[in-house]
Amino acid sequence: MVKNAVIILYSAIIHSKKSGMVFVFLFMEKSGKSSHPFIGLAGNIGVGKTTFTTQMAERQGWTPFYESVSDNPYLNDFYGDMKRWSFNLQIYFLHKRFESHLQMSKSNCGVIQDRTIYEDVEIFANNLHEMGNLSNRDWENYCGLFAAMTSFLKKPDLIVYLRASTDTLLSRIKSRGRGYEDSIDPEYLHSLNISYDKWISTVTGYPVLIVETDGFNIFEDQGQFSDIEKQILEKI
Repeated sequence: MVKNAVIILYSAIIHSKKSGMVFVFLFMEKSGKSSHPFIGLAGNIGVGKTTFTTQMAERQGWTPFYESVSDNPYLNDFYGDMKRWSFNLQIYFLHKRFESHLQMSKSNCGVIQDRTIYEDVEIFANNLHEMGNLSNRDWENYCGLFAAMTSFLKKPDLIVYLRASTDTLLSRIKSRGRGYEDSIDPEYLHSLNISYDKWISTVTGYPVLIVETDGFNIFEDQGQFSDIEKQILEKI
């Protein structure tokens, strides 16, 4: 949006010889910072996205958008029978994240999102398809719907990828005590980690900041959190 404004302004200025106007153009051209940033938090189950989202929102005055988990009507069934409920679950998440994305696009302040819509197709739906839990027919249908929906969406100014080992994820999942997560297969969690690393290494549509979270306690390591916060602000 800022880029388009600069182009329009430049088109008007090149027809004028007023030096003051040229100065304004040069100032705008050099300013790439967004006054209303859109930050997407990416990361595997249990990595700490919700806590990170909450703290960043409080410190920066941004509006947080959270993943629909506690009110998700499919999660219990999904973890009990992935093959039966994979398509239903992924459509539900796609629907909810699309709604959130539209709300964020209309926001007049900075926003930070707990898990992005891009992870739905690149990580979760793709992984379920590769595992045989999502049929080719459902996968193609899902991808077509995803492509149509995301063509209307604004891209994030920055994706922050919170990375952790499978052992760390399992420990954090156990400590937070969500009953529906008790049956998560460690192999499934590990396969998601592999998918995340593959995706992040090939992302080109938006900038990415990778944050290693093994050994990082967001509640105790406030100095390290401040360093991460500084890196985020420098990239937007």
